Amino acid sequence: MLLWLFRGMFIIIVVSVLMVNASSSELSKADNSASWWAVVISGVGLAIFFLLLDVLTPKRKLSALAGVFFGLLVGMLISGALASAVDMIGESYRIPMVEPARVAIKWMLGIGICYFTISIVMRTKDDFRFVIPYVAFAKQTKGARPLILDTSAIVDGRIYDLSESRLFDAPIVVPRFVLNELQLIADSSDKLKRNRGRRGLDVLKKMQSSQVIEVEIDETAVAETEEAKGVDQKLMVFAKAHNGRLVTTDYNLTKVAQVRSVDVVNINDLANLLKVVALPGETMQVKIVKPGEEADQGIGYLDDGTMIVVEGGRNKIGRDVQISVTSSLQTSAGKMIFGRFESFASSDRPNDRPGRSFNPRSNRMSARP
Repeated sequence: MLLWLFRGMFIIIVVSVLMVNASSSELSKADNSASWWAVVISGVGLAIFFLLLDVLTPKRKLSALAGVFFGLLVGMLISGALASAVDMIGESYRIPMVEPARVAIKWMLGIGICYFTISIVMRTKDDFRFVIPYVAFAKQTKGARPLILDTSAIVDGRIYDLSESRLFDAPIVVPRFVLNELQLIADSSDKLKRNRGRRGLDVLKKMQSSQVIEVEIDETAVAETEEAKGVDQKLMVFAKAHNGRLVTTDYNLTKVAQVRSVDVVNINDLANLLKVVALPGETMQVKIVKPGEEADQGIGYLDDGTMIVVEGGRNKIGRDVQISVTSSLQTSAGKMIFGRFESFASSDRPNDRPGRSFNPRSNRMSARP
């Protein structure tokens, strides 16, 4: 609405200037009728041209416009320098040439050079970002840097609890292409994918209805990332353009974002940092549920799904035992605790904190139902 108001003001200003100039005493004379029509036609034509250019090119980029103006400036400077060369060549070789022909040659030469310089700049813009005034304009965000959610973080659901706890004092941004991906997953014919997509949409709806969480669905994300292929690539381009931090649970996306110098927050890493790591020498109770890979190993699990590898527990399957922790391994993919058998437990083991389950076959973290 504001843009159309600005366009209306532009039309009013152009019409006013034309009326003032066309009604001047100098142009109103009968001898200057050609000049009067030239002023009116050129004014109306330029106004229509710029209005059509504005309406028909809605997806303009500031870097592309800067490249066009820089190429035009360089072309005009080169054309000015070569115009004198055209006169010098004509005088040196005594080429018979009337003035209109010489002016036409200069105009065609200037148009060709401007086209060539603009074409070069547009095709090689990434190689000339150091040239001033052709510089890259980055969007500056005020206040806290926004958190940009990907599909896995929304489906995971823990981002809602973290935001409700006011741990993140930053606005949350969901790009339009992430919402489109959630909708595609929710419409999938696969039941598991469909449930995950619907869960993500429910989590997003809860976040929008919260009085604590500030969530924004960015509608300009599609235009800004149209050159990127795939949702992961679009997320990284969008995060760089908005100076934001990418929030995800995807291990591979985390690594790729770090390689591309994109700030990323992995919720699994955050959850692991908040957990108390079992220290060597501590004791705990665990139920041996299956044999391990080594000859004398038994495998057990805590209530949060953490896998316990017990030395000397192979022949104690189905029983609660007391173990002494020898070491622990904690990564973005999960946590494992190694211990040795001490004695049989006389009571049920205490309830551990709920958390993320560790799948020993896939070496990946997965949510407990």
